[in-house]
Amino acid sequence: MKKVLGIIGGVGPLATMLIGEMIVRRTKAKKDQEHIHTIIDNDTSIPDRTAYILDDSKENPMPYLARDAKKLAEYGAGVICIPCNTAHSFYEDLQQASPVPVLHMIRETAERAKKLGAKRVGILATDGTLMAGVYQKALEEQGLVPVTPSADIQKQVMSVIYDYVKAGREVTEEIWAPIEQAMEGCDYVVLGCTELSIVNKELKLGEHYIDSLIVLAEAAITACGYDVCAN
Repeated sequence: MKKVLGIIGGVGPLATMLIGEMIVRRTKAKKDQEHIHTIIDNDTSIPDRTAYILDDSKENPMPYLARDAKKLAEYGAGVICIPCNTAHSFYEDLQQASPVPVLHMIRETAERAKKLGAKRVGILATDGTLMAGVYQKALEEQGLVPVTPSADIQKQVMSVIYDYVKAGREVTEEIWAPIEQAMEGCDYVVLGCTELSIVNKELKLGEHYIDSLIVLAEAAITACGYDVCAN
């Protein structure tokens, strides 16, 4: 049975548009009518997830996420996904508030790392995602060793996310190189922020990177009852 996909977007806006393209390109279909009926709510009013995790005096994004999940379900969505890793810090509350299943991007990504035969997995993500420990927990549950960047490299990761991608500025290979070098001891490296998926698309990073947005796109295709086409 085919299901309508609802996407809680705006977190960030460019990643929302990218996952829409990924889903279309990865769905096994020969005509328009064989693609997934998708409802995208590009809700840019959702407060910054990392800001709230680091300082709970900031505005809580959870009520916005719950509102959007309910709205998408009312519009007919049978499955919901959120192209934002940090938002999964609120997953349990969101799933409880949502009338329909919400895909868990981080668990799906950890499972992908396990299937690839990884042992040591680097995590490139926001400060909020790392502080919440959601990737560390998910990887450990798969029997894998999570590796997080040093404080200096993490600052560079955050700069790439906020000062470059979210600000609409280009990330060059020279900017990315120190991050790449710092994670050389890992079997695979998770791009655990959807803004980093933009970097992956533009720089065509190597096969040792696991792009969480690609993982989510493929999980959404399967959850809606469609087949993922061979790349």
